[in-house]
Amino acid sequence: YFSSQEGILIFYHIKDLQYEIKICADISQPISSLIFSPDYTSLLLVTDQGTVYSYRPARSGEVVKLLDTSSSCFVAADFLTPGNNYCVSVTISGEVQVWSLEDGIFLSKLNLGIEVHV
Repeated sequence: YFSSQEGILIFYHIKDLQYEIKICADISQPISSLIFSPDYTSLLLVTDQGTVYSYRPARSGEVVKLLDTSSSCFVAADFLTPGNNYCVSVTISGEVQVWSLEDGIFLSKLNLGIEVHV
């Protein structure tokens, strides 16, 4: 998987000297990172603006907007393991948030009381 500056998620299928390119999603925001779930069934798409999407190739390749933290100085997101059911995000102010990957529902938060930098 590869993401472009325009916010397009691209899949390259490479076999021997042949390859195929498939456009999987267009979220129209620059993607800053791609994070695979521990079992590689889901992919988190994190944008520069603080929006997190879930992409699941086995579920007809749908992209689901999980959270939009653009107003809270979003720093990073990742899967909360074990399992693939939850996502954790952190803001620059040190607020750690837990989200459901199934429906994007906010579940919990913890304030670290310190600034967070990547």
